[in-house]
Amino acid sequence: MTAASPILDIRNISYSVGGRAILRDISLSVAEGETVVLLGRSGSGKTTLLKSVNGLVEPVGGEIRFEGKPSSAWDPIQLRRRMGYVIQDAGLFPHWTVADNIALVPRLENWPETRVAERVDALLQSVGLDPPVFRGRYPKQLSGGQKQRVGIARALAADPPLLLLDEPFAALDPITRFDLQRQFLELRRGMRKAALFVTHDVREALMMGSRVALLKDGALDVLAPPVEFAAARTPEAQAFLASLENHWRQDELPPAV
Repeated sequence: MTAASPILDIRNISYSVGGRAILRDISLSVAEGETVVLLGRSGSGKTTLLKSVNGLVEPVGGEIRFEGKPSSAWDPIQLRRRMGYVIQDAGLFPHWTVADNIALVPRLENWPETRVAERVDALLQSVGLDPPVFRGRYPKQLSGGQKQRVGIARALAADPPLLLLDEPFAALDPITRFDLQRQFLELRRGMRKAALFVTHDVREALMMGSRVALLKDGALDVLAPPVEFAAARTPEAQAFLASLENHWRQDELPPAV
């Protein structure tokens, strides 16, 4: 993979179930340090596309290349370990401590325990959780926002080049959600991770995305940076933009980072 190559390259992906098209000829790429947000209504294909990248769904057409190699050429387990996955409610193992949850993939990769412990503490610190306070806690002792912070730390634990995030902040209260959105942006800037981020919230898409990929009925309707997306004229883009309570002027949009 050359320096100019994307971390993830999705080429003409299609997927159907029982003759019904779920994904229709989708192509997009994600580069180092970039977050592409998959925006769309329920049933538009966002999560199915995310799962196809992770190998949980097998497309019927097209190709996905990860780190310059076709997904079909990867060992499925190694492929998934090279991608950090974050879902709603974090998906933490309830009977494991915070430290054990974060350490899952590094231990599967046979990291030395001293390195695992150092990585756990460094990541807790990076997501705003004091390691001595939180490493020994269990998920039931955490707030929703704290669980999501641990979920992000777990996704980053083995230093994967790509993060997959499936509406990770959707279940949080607005203040906690905004705080975690800003923190994720800081992590993205600092760690230069590529990310594919699913949401149905146009505000979140405009805030989080380097580019916004709007899906409609399984097809790519618009793919553009936030400022350009705000000027998109397709009916589906206009419907999402009209859902904003107060329209942002283009010069008020957050810059792509």
